[in-house]
Amino acid sequence: MGIGGHELLLILLIVLLLFGAKKIPELAKGLGSGLREFKKASSDAESLTSTEENNTKQKSEKSS
Repeated sequence: MGIGGHELLLILLIVLLLFGAKKIPELAKGLGSGLREFKKASSDAESLTSTEENNTKQKSEKSS
């Protein structure tokens, strides 16, 4: 149940009609920078969580 070739082509055609050929590179650039920011934020949150888990483990080991 994924997107097939015909559906993808239809979506691309609709996007081209809605935004025009000149706007598409700007939209792609914005999408790319948004994805980059999301990945960076996700990575930062993951490292913060990992650091906090390590601190919690160290505190519990010192208490024992």
